[in-house]
Amino acid sequence: MSEDPRLRRWRLALGRYAERALPGSGMDRRDQRTDRALDYLYAREMEKRGLRRGKGQAGSLDPSQLTPLGWLGELRDLFPQSVYETVQAHAIDNLGMAELLSDPAVLDALEPNKDLLKALIAFKGGADPAMREKIREVTRKVVEEIVRRLRPRVEAALSGKPNRFRRSQLKSMQNFDWRATIRDNLKHYDAERGVIIADRLRFHGRSRRRLPWTIILCVDQSGSMLASTIYAAVMASILAALPAVEIKLVLFDTSIVDLSSEAHDPVEVLMSVQLGGGTDIAKALEYCETLVTQPSRTICVLISDFEEGGSVARMLAATRRMASARVTLMGLGALSDDAAPVYDRAMAERLAGCGMQIAALTPDRFAEWVGSVIA
Repeated sequence: MSEDPRLRRWRLALGRYAERALPGSGMDRRDQRTDRALDYLYAREMEKRGLRRGKGQAGSLDPSQLTPLGWLGELRDLFPQSVYETVQAHAIDNLGMAELLSDPAVLDALEPNKDLLKALIAFKGGADPAMREKIREVTRKVVEEIVRRLRPRVEAALSGKPNRFRRSQLKSMQNFDWRATIRDNLKHYDAERGVIIADRLRFHGRSRRRLPWTIILCVDQSGSMLASTIYAAVMASILAALPAVEIKLVLFDTSIVDLSSEAHDPVEVLMSVQLGGGTDIAKALEYCETLVTQPSRTICVLISDFEEGGSVARMLAATRRMASARVTLMGLGALSDDAAPVYDRAMAERLAGCGMQIAALTPDRFAEWVGSVIA
């Protein structure tokens, strides 16, 4: 092994292209396996740029011996879970290793996560029937995990406002009644220390809402909106399970698909998504207008990057009409994977000027926003 561990780390980071420059990097057998696994993926990109692979230290480490399934096994063995998922995402999203998505056995070996789900939704159009069933199975696993994380937060945000006249058996800080707690424990005041010893804690109950609200989710399904479409499908399924709330789910590009009857099933919604079209927000908003029966009890949520490809004048006119009719309008801007807003701010400002509230929110914050409207 090399006396300087920095040489080893640089050699692993730079790959076989640095073999001649760093001949004394001192890699052991595990390092060579790591080098082979990384080279299997990242050397493809370097070859596209005209670089040729360097010679391996041993013939047995030639990356051509790896198969996609064997490569995934190596990744699992060599790297922690977080690194494995990152490299997997690079392979699918950035480096176009479509072979990972075209073999059911390989698909079984992939780690189900949001990045994989995005790739599968984009890929499913060209998949054969057997692969589509496998894609549906993976989609369900990922969606169930997202629902498991989001449902408690969404239901808490929409479950009702504190009822100060009913005591709760559910003791959480969200329901903590500090005024009643101080009042009931004044007799335990410690004058020497200047503190109240709380013998009994008081909590508010929560009033269950019975709200005749209609929530229209109008979701842009153009290619740039895939991550937002996934969360919109999940949110629709959670909202659809709430009492006295009717969900309308509309997906659009330059055409419109009304999936309201499937809103309870996010997997079916995502398997119906067709990515890649243009964007006609005006047409979508005009369709949503036809779904409004009680304007003052309707929330219309436009989930989009606001990059209108159709008539801006018609889009703004539809927004004004619904706002004038007292429909609550929300514009939810697209977020990148690291939660950074990625939408047309100038167009968002014009929509805001016509009566649409604009924000870029994570799903749990969006639920709080909806909850504040229907409170």
